[in-house]
Amino acid sequence: MSLGLVGHYFGGIDALIAATYAHVDGKVAATLDAEVAAAGHDSRARLEAFVTGSFAPSIADPALLATWVAFWSLVTARADIARQHDEQYAGYRARLEGLLAECGVSPARRRGHAIAITALVDGLWLELCLSPGCFTAEEARDIARSFLATIIS
Repeated sequence: MSLGLVGHYFGGIDALIAATYAHVDGKVAATLDAEVAAAGHDSRARLEAFVTGSFAPSIADPALLATWVAFWSLVTARADIARQHDEQYAGYRARLEGLLAECGVSPARRRGHAIAITALVDGLWLELCLSPGCFTAEEARDIARSFLATIIS
């Protein structure tokens, strides 16, 4: 793509990067939302679907990892990408906190639990993408479910 086309459609390379980051985040969010919808109305099943959805083949994909790494490398170098990253992760955690609320988790514990779940999912997802032979997506799901069982009574 030429710089002229980038400028015409996006206003510049910075806007193209931001739009691409938002698009990738939107695709991940749509996959997770579909997993939650497929789980039905049971609050625990909806939470598990949201958390374990990150290990679906369309998300636990080495090609997607390369895209995220490129974006993450810009977070420390560019304030606009850092803000976008913070907003996108805040949206993810807010959805997670909503699902935790549906499961009866007290308001005082939701934020901490959402951060812990996010860290667990990110770590499992990263290792699953980097070294898929170390453990399977189903093992990652089982680990996540076991953790959820410790925080949901």
